Amino acid sequence: MRKLRFIWIGLLLCGLLNGIARAETFTLTDGQTIVGELIPGSADETGVQVKVEEGKYERVPWGGFSQEKLKEFSQDQKNRKLAQFSEPFIEVSQEDRMQKTAVEIKPVTRLERPAAQSLIGALFSSSVGIFLMLAMYAANIFAGYEVAVFRGQPKILVCGVAAVLPVIGPIIFLSIPTRMAKPEEQEFIVESAEAAPSYSVPNPEAEQAAAEAAAAAAAPGGLHLAQTQSSAAALPPTQTFQRGAFTFNRRFIETKFSGFFGAVKRADNRDLVLLVKAARGTYVAQRITRITGNDMHLEVHKGPASEEVMVPFSEIQEIQLKHKDA
Repeated sequence: MRKLRFIWIGLLLCGLLNGIARAETFTLTDGQTIVGELIPGSADETGVQVKVEEGKYERVPWGGFSQEKLKEFSQDQKNRKLAQFSEPFIEVSQEDRMQKTAVEIKPVTRLERPAAQSLIGALFSSSVGIFLMLAMYAANIFAGYEVAVFRGQPKILVCGVAAVLPVIGPIIFLSIPTRMAKPEEQEFIVESAEAAPSYSVPNPEAEQAAAEAAAAAAAPGGLHLAQTQSSAAALPPTQTFQRGAFTFNRRFIETKFSGFFGAVKRADNRDLVLLVKAARGTYVAQRITRITGNDMHLEVHKGPASEEVMVPFSEIQEIQLKHKDA
C-alpha cells in the first residue's frame, strides 16, 4: 500500500511540474503580464486563448502581443495556423522593407569594343571599309580618265598617274592647260574630209553642146557661133569665229549657223561646211544633228561614211564657216 501511495504522489507531482513547465509568461503591449499555457488550436482572426488556470481561459488579441512574440509565432513550423494569423500584425522595419523590395540588377552581356586603331587601319579592318576604299580608288581612276578627255592628254598616262598618286594625279593634269592637236594632225583631218569622193549624174545634152562648141572652135575661118562658158564663180570668203571674240553657246550656234540644222540644206548653204577646232581635234561638219545647253553633235564625213561627233562648247577654240572647196 505504501508503494502504491508513493507512486500516486509521484505521478501527481510530475503532472504539476509538467503544467508549470508548459506555462509561459506573456508580456502584453499595455503592460500586463499573463502566465499560462498557449492554446495554438484556438487561434483565429481575433486572437488566441491562453489557459491561465485549470478550467479558465483568457483570449488575448494579436495586437496585445509584443513584436518579438509575434515573430516567434510566425516562425513556428508546427502550428501553421498560429503563424498564419500572427504574421499580418508583425511590423516590418525599414531595413526589412528595403531588403524585400530591393531590385537585383543582374549583369548583362555586353559586346566587346574593338581596340582603337588609326583611320586607315580601321577602314581596312572591316569588309565595308575595304569596299569603300576600292570604290574611292576606282572613282579616282575614272576621274583621271575624264580629266584626260577634257585636257586632251593621253588617257593611259593620266589613268596610270591617278592609280599611283590618287587624288593628286588628276589634280596635276587638271591644272595643266588643254593640249591642242598638232598642225599635221589638223591638216590630215581637213584633207581627208575634203578628199571625199563626189558623185554627179551625167547630162547627155550638156555633153553634146560642149562637143559641138569644141568642133566649131577648131574649124579654120568662116562664121560660127561660139558658146563661151562663164569663168568659175569666185568662192565666198571664209568667216572665222575665235574664242574670246565670241562666246560659244547654244544661242550663238543657233543664230549664226541656223542653215546647218535641217536634214536638207538650203541652196545658199549647200556648198558650205563648218570647220570646228576643239580640244579633241578638228572636225569638218556637213550639218548639226543635235544641240543641247552644253554641247552640239556634228555630222562628219569620212570618205563614203559619216559619223556623229559630240563636241562640248567649253572645248571649242575656233569655228570657220567656209566653202567646201576653199
